[in-house]
This record gives sequence, C-alpha cells and structure tokens, in this order.
Amino acid sequence: MKGIRFLGLGPEIILLSVILFLVEFVRGAVLVSFIPIFGKNELMLQLTIIGTAITAHYLTDTILKTFIGYLLDRWSARWIINIGLLISLIGVVLFTWGYHPWLFIFAAALYGVGISPVWIVCLTKVKEDQRAAQMGYLYMIWLVGMGSGPVVLNLILDSKPSWGYILLVSLSSAAWLISFFAPDARQTGALPVPFRKQWEALKARLIAMKPLLPGMVIQTLAASMLVPVLPSFAKEYLSLNATQYSILLLLGGGCTVLGLMPMGKWSDRTGRKPFLFIGFAIFAVMLASLSFKPSTGMAYGIAIILGLSYSAVLPAWNALLALYVPPSQKGLGWSLLSTVEGIGVLVGPVIGGLIADYISIAAVVWISAALFAIIALIYLLFPSRWFAEH
Repeated sequence: MKGIRFLGLGPEIILLSVILFLVEFVRGAVLVSFIPIFGKNELMLQLTIIGTAITAHYLTDTILKTFIGYLLDRWSARWIINIGLLISLIGVVLFTWGYHPWLFIFAAALYGVGISPVWIVCLTKVKEDQRAAQMGYLYMIWLVGMGSGPVVLNLILDSKPSWGYILLVSLSSAAWLISFFAPDARQTGALPVPFRKQWEALKARLIAMKPLLPGMVIQTLAASMLVPVLPSFAKEYLSLNATQYSILLLLGGGCTVLGLMPMGKWSDRTGRKPFLFIGFAIFAVMLASLSFKPSTGMAYGIAIILGLSYSAVLPAWNALLALYVPPSQKGLGWSLLSTVEGIGVLVGPVIGGLIADYISIAAVVWISAALFAIIALIYLLFPSRWFAEH
C-alpha cells in the first residue's frame, strides 16, 4: 500500500486496474495460448486462419478505440466499460463452437470489443506529474495479466482443455460484474466539445509528431507478427514443452514487470530518447538470437534480457505519446493515438501467419527483429527536441 500511495493512485484507478488485470489475463490467455494452441492442435486450423482470427480481434479493438474515446468524453465510463465487457464475454462463450473457422474468427472479433474502454479510462486517470511512473504501474498490471494468462492456460490445456475454457468464461464474467462499480462520470468533467473541434486540436498534435508515426506503426507490426507463431516456434525451434514454454513466458514477462516502474522513474529523470533507442536495439538483437536454436538455459537468459529491454521502452514511449494528447480531450486523444498504433496490429498477425505457412516460422522472427532494429535506428537519428515537452 505504501508503494501505491507513493505513486499517488486513487481508488478509481485501483478498481480499474483490477478490471484491467482480469481483462488482460483472459486476453493474454486467448491470444497467446487458446487461439494458437487450441486452434492448431484441436481444430487443425492453418496458421493463416489463426493469424486472421487474431487480426479480427485487433480490428474491432482498434476501430472502437476512436468511437469509444469520443463517447468517454460525453457519457458514463461505467456503462461504456460494462457494455463492452458484456459483448466480450459473449465472444468468449462463442469459442466453444470454434470448430467452424469463420465462427472462430467472429468470436475473436467480438472479444475485441470490450478491451478498449478499460485501458483508455485508465490512461485518462494518470496524473501528469507522475505519468511515466503511473504508466509503469498500469503496464505492470497489464503485463502481469497478459503474461500470467498464457502461463496458466498452457498448463491447463496440457491436461484439462475444458477447464481452460471454463476459466476464461469465469474471469470474463468476473470482470463484467466488477465493472458495475467503475467510475460513473465523463472523463474530462467539462462540457462536450464538438467532434470537429476536438479532431482539429488533435490533428495539430499529430502533425507535430508526424516523424514519430512510422515508429508507432512499425513497432506494433513487428510485435503482432509474432503472436500467431510463438507456441509453434517454441516447440519446433526451441524444443520446449508446455511447462518450459510457460517458464519462458514467465521469465520474460516477470522481468518486464519488475523493470517497469524503475525504468519509468528513470526515464522521467533522464529523458526518453536513450530508453527508446537502447531498448529497441537490445530487443532486436535478442529476438534474432532466438532463431539460432539456443539451449533451454540460454533461451531463458534471452527471455530475461528481452523482458528488461521491453520494460525500458514501454513507459518512455507512452510518456512521449502523452505529450501529444490535448489535455481537454483525453478520451478522444488517447483513443485516436491508440488507433494509429493499432494499424500495425491489424496486419501483423495475418502477415506472420502467411510467412510462417509459406516460408518458415523462423523467417517471421527474423523479419520482426529487423523491424525492431529499424525502429531503434529511427529513434537514434531523431533530434532530441522531438522527445521534449512541447
């Protein structure tokens, strides 16, 4: 509790972080384990179909970010979150009929509906003077959920697949029920501003940050390409069983979580550019090294370094984006910036699945690593003024 008070977190953001944890636990379990593993092993689907299902999830998530952000500046956050999570719960329930490929894709798409409101409301509750540190806390919650979901589900799918489905439905239901206690207020506390004027305010910020836009798209593209192939890559190239793969995810995610708040505070003091360049550069090198079929112990060590480098990037990157969000329209601002980031996520899983099916799984890893290296180079070459307060 002392750490929470030190970060200046109010009861609203703490309750929202509980919902966020449950939502991301299920999301991580669904995207990293249930869709790729259950889809391939139980339903015998091609990686292209699995990648399409993941893209369908991100498509609804990304499209709704703009729309939901606009609503959050006008309507009750509680009911927007509640309705979104109810629709997501229906999507999870539909996975039980996933042996029909297109219903499997539709269920994944429907599940994407409820993700955006929780995350965007959390972003609007972050205090400006402690942004990187509080963003570190939120990312810690996100990553603990996102990381523990696949670990737990992997172990369950290995023994009792039906229990895994029951767990996903139960936790989705719990998140929906808790959302009845979410903040019941508009985010800005001000009178609604016409969408056109809000867009003009944000457009000016987007024009100011246009050199950063390629990085926003490339980094989400590089990361999302890996999602449909990770379980197969771990099995075929790293020779990991389900338990070892869970340990790999736990090490990488755990080190990311442990590093988030210290890295966030450090970047608040020293600046964002070094964290973005060094973090992405190390991530690229370590990711590429996995394709050389390292030993299990070496793979665990690489996962630790990957986690720490990711923890350096996340708080600095989101603190940088915060500079371009109009203070009077936080809901719309964060949702539109998240939409820009989501462009890469929309095509990444499909591209990753296609490359894996028609070239090789290792090629996906190499291409992803190359994209992260390009991002590091972009941030190295950018002048420091792009990373300073405006």
